[in-house]
Amino acid sequence: MNLPSDSELIENHVFDEIMVGQSARLLRALKLEDIRAFAAVSGDTNPAHLDPEYANDTLFHGVIAHGMWSGALISALLGTQFPGPGTIYQDQALHFVKPVRVGDTLTVTVTVLSKNPENHSIELDCQVVNQKGICVLSGMARVLAPTVKVRLPRVAAPQIQLYDPQVRFKQLLALGNKLDAIRCAVVHPCDDGSLSGAMDAARYGLILPVLIGPEVRIRHVAAEAGIDLTGAEIINQPHSHAAADAAAALAASGQVEMLMKGSLHTDELIHAVLSQAVLRTGRRMSHVFRFDVPLYHKPLLITDAALNIRPSLQEKIDIVQNAIDFARILGVTTPKVAILSAVETVNPTIPSTIDAAALCKMADRGQITGGVLDGPLAFDNAISMHAAQIKHITSAVAGHADILAVPDLESGNMLAKQLEYLAGASGSGLVLGARIPIALTSRAEGPSNRVASALLGLLVAHNARRNQPRTAW
Repeated sequence: MNLPSDSELIENHVFDEIMVGQSARLLRALKLEDIRAFAAVSGDTNPAHLDPEYANDTLFHGVIAHGMWSGALISALLGTQFPGPGTIYQDQALHFVKPVRVGDTLTVTVTVLSKNPENHSIELDCQVVNQKGICVLSGMARVLAPTVKVRLPRVAAPQIQLYDPQVRFKQLLALGNKLDAIRCAVVHPCDDGSLSGAMDAARYGLILPVLIGPEVRIRHVAAEAGIDLTGAEIINQPHSHAAADAAAALAASGQVEMLMKGSLHTDELIHAVLSQAVLRTGRRMSHVFRFDVPLYHKPLLITDAALNIRPSLQEKIDIVQNAIDFARILGVTTPKVAILSAVETVNPTIPSTIDAAALCKMADRGQITGGVLDGPLAFDNAISMHAAQIKHITSAVAGHADILAVPDLESGNMLAKQLEYLAGASGSGLVLGARIPIALTSRAEGPSNRVASALLGLLVAHNARRNQPRTAW
């Protein structure tokens, strides 16, 4: 049996041991994560603590910690060190002197002022000073001191995983800074979700919307939902098939650089694109989701979960290459690609494992370029280094995947929706492999997801401009 060391134990100070004048200290440096965690737990989302732009215009000229965060450090010292376990708070007076900022190191000191033997209460002076020796908080505490000596294993603090969708969203939008908006054909935007998504993307300066569909119906939807169509061009078409054909024709002639799906079936739009030979590249078209997942350390791409139902090995080559090229546009220099299956070993009875092994060998021989491939990998091996280590998998991809290449649409679609609905992931995505990007939006997606998809399309369109001038079309 392994016994805990002294450093892993916590011991209290009982009333009879405590002397007037005795003191204890605790040191703690403030991190931005501390402020966010305190806001999440307390519900205090005052912008003075969370919004730098707002905080810069306040009396304190920048983000500051919640005052009670410093007060909570006093509670931590009393409850864990002095007097320690068994202490019962009775009263706490606090005087907030100076703000505490990210990077400040606080020294918390409590000093015994008096003892009351009748009820075993003690009064303590409380002082909190920063690294410059300046007092930021002072006060007085009264507690009931423990009377029973305890020496217990130290309890580890719970891990808090902080995830701010708006911060991630702003970081994604920052990728499009200084890029001009592109003309985007929004095909049959005849519901409030697709229409508002397009106009939101326009307000963010990502697209110049060309709304294609029944004009009377589009304007009716806008009026009903309170959507401002200022700045949008409307091309009247009687129904969704005609709208898809008109949008594809505009793309083929170079008049728009992106397509965005409205309230029509995906196959209608894709069929119209494929009917324009100039929009084909020789590659299989495929869809790539981009997810910000709260429990994963970087953005995660999943392909193909929306377009190719049961891709062949030859089609998977294009699917993987499309995703690698896309990841590189997003700034990933050498994307790590995990070819997923149910297991991490090649099994002749599981076809996806054979495809995975073949894809990796093709990458070794230059048939797939720009990324590092490994597979077959089970999902846990692909995203968890710990899981990979347990199974003795040595891999540059395992635990660090940028791209998850799924065996088929069914598995990919379920994985994508599980990440969104069970893991709280924020998703966006594009269809790649044509001359122009195509944003496929779902009625279940929120406005930020649609804007994020437009941002991805903007990045791909500008990359296409650099590599193939539109005049060559």
